[in-house]
Amino acid sequence: MRKGEQTRQDIIRKAAPIFNQKGYDGAALSDLMRATGLEKGGIYRHFESKEELAGDAFDHAWKVAMDARFEATDEIPNTVDRLKQIVRNFRDRRTGLVPGGCPLLNTAIDSDDGNPQLRAKARQALSSLLDRLQSIADEGQRRGEVRADVDSAKLATLIASTLEGSIMVSRLQKKEEPRDLAVRHLEEYLETRVRSRKSKAGATKSSVLRKFPGKRTSGNAQRRTTFPSRG
Repeated sequence: MRKGEQTRQDIIRKAAPIFNQKGYDGAALSDLMRATGLEKGGIYRHFESKEELAGDAFDHAWKVAMDARFEATDEIPNTVDRLKQIVRNFRDRRTGLVPGGCPLLNTAIDSDDGNPQLRAKARQALSSLLDRLQSIADEGQRRGEVRADVDSAKLATLIASTLEGSIMVSRLQKKEEPRDLAVRHLEEYLETRVRSRKSKAGATKSSVLRKFPGKRTSGNAQRRTTFPSRG
């Protein structure tokens, strides 16, 4: 990476917490100068405007958040289990995130009455989240792990809106219970309303065999610990 690009990325990384915590209007030039250790000219040598810097800072904060939410999920073979882990990551994996909370929620609220460029960034970020969740559900339907009557687009919207809404309530009430309730509700919903009966039977069989590995040695015992697929 060239020195100029390295400096630019360093500015973005240091500016991201300021925009995420204070919003576009609240992020003063003096704040940015203090965080980066650069003068105005040193900052805007790399950006055409404050809007460009704010947009790039949002992109950085959102990438960090998405990486945390989807961390270690691609290796989970069952798609419903993968969705459940994403839900749990939303609650549990917050170390290393850009300070200030969820950048999507912050930017959506901050740009609601103006700043169409940032609002477009927030809409694009939401679309990327919904598309990724929907693609997992679609994959699950092709593999018979997700019920055929599940609308994958609506499921993605339900997951995203429930989790993002729980952030707002948790922040207003200054407690974790709303976020915990949202996670538990989605886990139960995914298990009872999304997972196919065939997949559920297979998961039960695998769980039993893992719990009683010695039962595999006896044909009679094995028959007692396996369950027929009803899906």
